[in-house]
Amino acid sequence: MLKQEMEDGQASLADPQFRADVLNGLTLRPRAIPARWFYDRRGSDLFEDITRLPEYYPTRTETALLEQIGSDLARHVAPGAALVEFGSGSSTKTPLVIDAIQPSAYVPIDISGDMLRESSRVVSDRYPNMLVLPFEADFTRLVDLPRTIESTPKIGFFPGSTIGNLMPRPAVDLLRAMRGSLGEGSRLIIGMDRIKDPSVLVPAYDDAAGVTAAFNCNLLARINRELEGTIPLDAFRHRAIWNDDRARIEMHLEATRDVSFEVEERPFSITAGETIHTENSHKYGPRDARILLRAGGWTPVAEWTDPDGLFAVILAEAQAERLAP
Repeated sequence: MLKQEMEDGQASLADPQFRADVLNGLTLRPRAIPARWFYDRRGSDLFEDITRLPEYYPTRTETALLEQIGSDLARHVAPGAALVEFGSGSSTKTPLVIDAIQPSAYVPIDISGDMLRESSRVVSDRYPNMLVLPFEADFTRLVDLPRTIESTPKIGFFPGSTIGNLMPRPAVDLLRAMRGSLGEGSRLIIGMDRIKDPSVLVPAYDDAAGVTAAFNCNLLARINRELEGTIPLDAFRHRAIWNDDRARIEMHLEATRDVSFEVEERPFSITAGETIHTENSHKYGPRDARILLRAGGWTPVAEWTDPDGLFAVILAEAQAERLAP
């Protein structure tokens, strides 16, 4: 009886949107579950491990760029602004921006509450004179920022090319939501991964050590744990492919055999070779990136890239909308 009560309590604590996205996604053809549900505590830790892999160039390339452009950023941003980071994770790159622009406040926003609180404490300890206001929320939607910074100029920070995880239309919607959250006149520092040879791209999402595979498969473990799932984890394998037509890396969970399972007592069957599409990572050329930002209400004002053109950091401004050039 006690075990059943504990299991019922755990199920009732599942995020309602997670439940809806999983149940709906498993009925779609092709099947797909939004990538944001990777990031429970285990998934967040695995992603941090991914960023340190030799194959995963985006993190180290973007970090090197931020180290190099600090003085340029300082010239573009007035000191004393509030730095708002969307999808802050472990906030490992944040000190590079804080040191450069010297904000009066830092507002990290993330869907993973445990990691958010932990990383916020680290930042607060490092910068005791800066106000740190962690905000647990789904940053893909309009966020009402703390009133404490209501009258403070704001600069958004969206590193990691996370924008690439979204299809173009939702990416534009997200950029517009960020503009709405930060307000007209605000600025945005955004990382965007460039299109490059698949021989570089694919290993970054299918590493030799299998860390990305574990990250992908952890989604199934989360479904079993939080949604009373009975998915046999050994019946799926990680796949990463380059879709040249859509300029994106795709991650899938492929069934290695015919399999049947339940999620919250709803039955599902998947045949061998069928996949659950779990993530996209779109890559943008220079012109594509500028068009996307402008469509989202942001005007690019500066851009930096590494010598090999692997990755770009762009500074954009929420200028007043105009009906003509």
